[in-house]
Amino acid sequence: MAGGITDTGEPYSPYVGLVYMFNLIVGTGALTMPRAFATAGWVVSLALICFLACMSYMTTTFVIEAMAAANAHIRWKRRESERVINDSDSMSDYSDDEVIIRDRVDRSETRPILSVQPGVSPDHFDIVERVEMGQMASIFFNKVGVNMFYICIIVYLYGDLAIYAAAVPISLMEVACGNHSCSAGSSIKYNDTDSCWGPVKRKDAYRVFLTIFTLLLGPFTFFNAQKTKYLQIMTSLMRWIAFTMMIILALIRIGKGHGEGKPPVAELSGVPNLFGVCVYSFMCQHSLPSLVTPISDKKRMNGLVLADYVLILGFYSLLSFTAIFCFDNSLLKDMYTLNFTDNCDVIGVAFLRYFLGLFPVFTISTNFPIIAVTLRNNWKTLFYREGGTYPWVVDRVVFPLITLVPPIIVAFCTHDLEVLVGITGAYAGTGIQYIIPACLVYLSRKRLQPVFGEDMPNKHRSPFHHTFWVIFILAWAGSCLMFVTANIILTETKH
Repeated sequence: MAGGITDTGEPYSPYVGLVYMFNLIVGTGALTMPRAFATAGWVVSLALICFLACMSYMTTTFVIEAMAAANAHIRWKRRESERVINDSDSMSDYSDDEVIIRDRVDRSETRPILSVQPGVSPDHFDIVERVEMGQMASIFFNKVGVNMFYICIIVYLYGDLAIYAAAVPISLMEVACGNHSCSAGSSIKYNDTDSCWGPVKRKDAYRVFLTIFTLLLGPFTFFNAQKTKYLQIMTSLMRWIAFTMMIILALIRIGKGHGEGKPPVAELSGVPNLFGVCVYSFMCQHSLPSLVTPISDKKRMNGLVLADYVLILGFYSLLSFTAIFCFDNSLLKDMYTLNFTDNCDVIGVAFLRYFLGLFPVFTISTNFPIIAVTLRNNWKTLFYREGGTYPWVVDRVVFPLITLVPPIIVAFCTHDLEVLVGITGAYAGTGIQYIIPACLVYLSRKRLQPVFGEDMPNKHRSPFHHTFWVIFILAWAGSCLMFVTANIILTETKH
């Protein structure tokens, strides 16, 4: 995240890139979406998720355009440096008086910074170098903007870690303390004060599992973690199996007429949290440079991204609608997989119930060290000063601790995943998904306009290239932040 220009990696086809983007977007947020749907009502939820999918697609095209602009900026800088070097070499062949005369002639000439011949399709905007969002921010933002960018990324990653740190112990607690006897029938609503193992309460079991989780995965924050190809394949395979199973099992139960769900049509009190969950569930903008750059053929990039968003929207809708009509809405849990662990009316095979219950444990545990290392590196970048170095204690101890401790404390204080996902998506997610892409694309156009003129030949230009859409995105983000904040204040006042 904090890195700059790196190698593009092994190229792959556009359709492989489409699959990678699908796997990137569909993650933990999807598991919290059914409960958010049930809380907000099915009509409101469907309308909001369709609208937010369109907004996310719009800002995704903004980021792709900004990536192309960053590549063009880097090439222009290189050509300018080469031109200065060549001019310096050529000047060395002249006398001092001749150099002064040539310099005056150059200054008196009015010529474009970078010559673009009419009718020639330039390749300056080809996305061939991976420029991460942090590097794009340093190119197009001022110092304050760069710092705000990193603060937004850091807050989002903290929210991510808190969600992950809570999700794994919750899944382990439900599997260890839940009712797995098929004689009990449908799902049961438990309280934190209910017994788990004799005198040990469920909330105590949660904290025990959270402690174990911290001791096992926390040390990775002090080292470097790399996601391997085989790890991606394993987690993606488990994700597809689990999601497919949940959809099919819910459809079978609804088809048999055993569905217990009666969701409301509209419940406005659930909209703010649904907004945060949906924003979090469509999050991919911060990872687009690593995903898009290796694609070998980018001619139909916007069309492929649109197709991906349509597929993801359909998948989210199918998962959520089967959930809210299959299960009693009052019994839907924050983590949707947990509705299958103690409900033998839906699935009678014990192994499959345990698989669904532990599915988040395996997939989330593999991502936690990677996100923690990414957050640690962003902290280092935020405080980095040119030519400076960190003392060993600060580099190896302080930065890992300020990365690990806050999300673990949050997870100890609350394990309400719906609230954690909603707040992370509504605040930091709004910044990353709406505000940063809109600012990047606007400032990149403004920066390169003197170089290429009014009609910049950016082959990856967003379909929403009018400035109106940038203003609309920023206005929408601001209004959403005010609405969510006002709702939280009102809710707390009532309590």
